[in-house]
Amino acid sequence: MSWFFLALQKYAVFSGRSRRSEYWYFMLFYLLIFVALVFLDNGLGTYNRKSDVGLFSTLYALLMLLPSFAVAARRLHDMGKSGWWQLIAIIPFIGGLVLIAFLIRDSQAGQNKYGPNPKAAA
Repeated sequence: MSWFFLALQKYAVFSGRSRRSEYWYFMLFYLLIFVALVFLDNGLGTYNRKSDVGLFSTLYALLMLLPSFAVAARRLHDMGKSGWWQLIAIIPFIGGLVLIAFLIRDSQAGQNKYGPNPKAAA
């Protein structure tokens, strides 16, 4: 859970580098909280089946949009790629697969133009 809070501390920081563990633990806890909020929306009656939108889950998703993009940009920086590579996900099917392939790769060794390797500090 500390990785999730670390990413939230850098809410809109698009510079620097993030380790794989920071990105993937952030996404894991993001998803777990989102699913819990969907259940909460269903239980409280704040989920609209016609529009397929829940009040709390939608607010949470909107609040977490910026840190999600920021942590993904820092993760791409960790491999020496620009954060703009996230836009490849717009390409149906293939784009998302390429982005996931980038996000699961190991860090670029040593320092790159985005900063020092965060693994070296650990």
